Amino acid sequence: MKSFYQRQFMLMAGMVLLSFALLGSAFITLSYQYTIQDKRDSMERNAEFISEFTSAVQSSGLSLMDASYQAYVSSISRISDAYVIICRPNGRVILASEGAFQEGTAAPTIPAQICQELEANGDYSGMTNLGGLFPEQRYVAGRTVSISDFTGQSYESNLVFVAADTSSITELWRAVATIYFTTAVVVLLIAFISSSLTSMHQTRPLKQIADVARKFGHGELDARVTGCENRQDEVGELAEAFNAMADSLAKAEAKRSEFIANVSHELKTPMTTIAGFADGILDGTIPPEREKEYLKTISTETRRLSRLVRQMLDLSRMQSSENVTAQEPFDAVEVMLRVLVSLEPKINARHLDVNTDLPDGSVMVWGDPDAITQVCYNLLDNAIKFSTEGSTIGITVVTKAGKARISVRNTGETIPPEELPLLFDRFHKTDRSRSEDRDGVGLGLYIVKSILGSHKENITVTSEDGVTEFTFTLTLA
Repeated sequence: MKSFYQRQFMLMAGMVLLSFALLGSAFITLSYQYTIQDKRDSMERNAEFISEFTSAVQSSGLSLMDASYQAYVSSISRISDAYVIICRPNGRVILASEGAFQEGTAAPTIPAQICQELEANGDYSGMTNLGGLFPEQRYVAGRTVSISDFTGQSYESNLVFVAADTSSITELWRAVATIYFTTAVVVLLIAFISSSLTSMHQTRPLKQIADVARKFGHGELDARVTGCENRQDEVGELAEAFNAMADSLAKAEAKRSEFIANVSHELKTPMTTIAGFADGILDGTIPPEREKEYLKTISTETRRLSRLVRQMLDLSRMQSSENVTAQEPFDAVEVMLRVLVSLEPKINARHLDVNTDLPDGSVMVWGDPDAITQVCYNLLDNAIKFSTEGSTIGITVVTKAGKARISVRNTGETIPPEELPLLFDRFHKTDRSRSEDRDGVGLGLYIVKSILGSHKENITVTSEDGVTEFTFTLTLA
């Protein structure tokens, strides 16, 4: 299987090669055509110039053998890198620039067919060897030379041909192509090296993420992706997100381990008590007259174990993906009053007063009535446990900005600020709660927060000057 690096490198290399191939083909083709056409245009212009000059020379009565005329023809031939040939209409050559024909050619004659075509059309152009006068095919441009007699009538006196060796054009084109291909090879090498380095730079973090993921699968929860802290691209974001996920998983694993340890501790204490007292009764260590007292303790610890198991089952149901909270409208005031009535014996046992600030009529909210009933029960039960005996419990329900804000407060000891964020953790107990709430297991407030979290609602807690207040929200129906 090809790696991402290999696929990316091959894709980039293929795109660069294809781009250079297309650009190179277009460039070479256009440059060749331009060079050929430019040479042809130049030769046709030179043929026209020589034709006009020859016509002027002959019209003035000068001979084509005149030195000045021959010098002009030679200069045109030398400057344009072409051969100039002047012949009679019958094809007999009367003047040719140096090197125009092969050595040893005697009385050269232009083929009659070419002369006739030139006379018929007034011009001629094409690739030809002039019937074997040239050793190879050359581009030839031809023009007629017209002069006027004493009566003013014009007639064709001579023919002018300008021929160019295409080898010079081919050499020029080859030089251009060589320069292009050399440049292309250098650029391609640079492109391949840079694309290879870029691909490696991009894929190295991905390989590292894969390695770290495999380590996670083998239980190495402290593994992290490093070296991507300063990257500001998508790969850097991926590495950052992966590390954040790893931190969350590590914290979840730590909480799981802590949860198991706490459960073990909570189960161990009552089970040790139950086993010790039961063994004492069975082996006679505990006198018969005190058996009832110890049996009451066993019963109390058994009920505490039952509560712990029940709360853990409730917690498991809330955290299960199959547990979807059913939303329906209900009266929050009615739920709170119903819970208050159910806790009346506990309130009276601690000689507490209850101060309620409730709206007239009902306050309809959205949520799961049974789950919110448990929230209210846990908060009120918590307030009763930690209220100073003979003090007052306050219950407030207000509506604002589409929300119902429900508060439960009690008077007792002030909770230290550093303890407040920990109150909703599983099995968390303050030093005060450990001494005053021996029957609790530390899951009540965690269940409250979990229920409200499933409703996408918030809960806050404050504790100042001995007054502790829990406030949660519900959406108005």
